[in-house]
Amino acid sequence: MAEARRLIVLRHAKSAWPADVDDRDRPLAKRGLRDAPAAGLWLRDAGRIPDLVLCSPAARTRQTWELAAEQLPMPPPVRHDGRLYGAAAADLLTVVQETPDAVRTVLLVGHSPAVQELVLLLAGEARGDGLERAREKFPTCALAVLARQGTWPEFAPRSAVLTDFEVARGARGG
Repeated sequence: MAEARRLIVLRHAKSAWPADVDDRDRPLAKRGLRDAPAAGLWLRDAGRIPDLVLCSPAARTRQTWELAAEQLPMPPPVRHDGRLYGAAAADLLTVVQETPDAVRTVLLVGHSPAVQELVLLLAGEARGDGLERAREKFPTCALAVLARQGTWPEFAPRSAVLTDFEVARGARGG
């Protein structure tokens, strides 16, 4: 029997819009700096620690992952893949399907709208109201967990179960 695979999709935390800064170089805003560690806490507390992270090379996605990873007991290896920046859902799926077979849980850190479209493309069913929530809005620092039996190349439209949908938010104040 094929082993279970888990794909965690994380939209980067809230970014700033400084003048004269290229889109790829936009940093996280104050709220993003506060929320990104909460994503790592959720991954840790929910037992959803990835074996591999696929991250867009944009500054805001890299910062999001770096702050989230600080909350994990042992951060996994990270691959910064240029195909994840400015991608469509089909492009993201191609990258996921190329995941090495030894990896059981992969975390993809990317951008809207592609991350939302990928989750909606893959989810054939869902536990709870996660699918409706993901369809309505996929906010910054949202995490969606999709699971299925089989190999990474077998991830296909409507082939996975959306098991979790969480929006990570850090403590207000300070």
